[in-house]
Amino acid sequence: MSVDIKFCGMTRADDVRVAAALGAAYVGVILASAGGPRQLTVERAAAVLAEAPRRGGGIVRRVGVFGPSATEEIGASAHALGLDVVQLHGAWDAKTISEVKAVFSGEVWPVLTLADGTLPPTAAALFDVADAIVLDAYAAGKLGGTGVALPWRRLADELVAVRGSARLVLAGGLRPDNVGEANRLLRPGVVDVSSGVETAPGIKDHARMRAFRDAVRESE
Repeated sequence: MSVDIKFCGMTRADDVRVAAALGAAYVGVILASAGGPRQLTVERAAAVLAEAPRRGGGIVRRVGVFGPSATEEIGASAHALGLDVVQLHGAWDAKTISEVKAVFSGEVWPVLTLADGTLPPTAAALFDVADAIVLDAYAAGKLGGTGVALPWRRLADELVAVRGSARLVLAGGLRPDNVGEANRLLRPGVVDVSSGVETAPGIKDHARMRAFRDAVRESE
């Protein structure tokens, strides 16, 4: 089964155009309030995401990445940007995810950041209520883009017990040289890359993006 590709941490419209040309299913922008070179204002995010095709055979879905925020603020930003997905970092549970769904009609993807490579006890409940679960590696003070890979082989066994109807989005240290192995072991619905295709935070390398796409397709 084909796996979708998400290029995240986009800061330049040209990188979004390349992502679309490479067949990416998703592009993501960082709207979380953690700071850093990838964080965008809503106005800047709108200019970057304007290059994501909305019609025809090459539609690219828009993802906004949020940290702990009021649900009304998330809903307002998602509406202003025409987001298809909101990705939620922080201590979100089944109840608060349902509250986001009440103000946003698209998909909701909570993130499980794994400090020790082990799924938390809340994982099963989140898989039941979310549209997809993002697995990422924990790094203090960072919301994604850490460059730290997860223990995929061990997670494959743990996921058997909790994986429900929600799709699995695999992030955390993916690069052109390792995404094939990660895809073969976990068979996620989406592979999510940011720092693994960059020359500097927020600056995508188009050759690396192409190599990542090729590695994913070769592993299917």
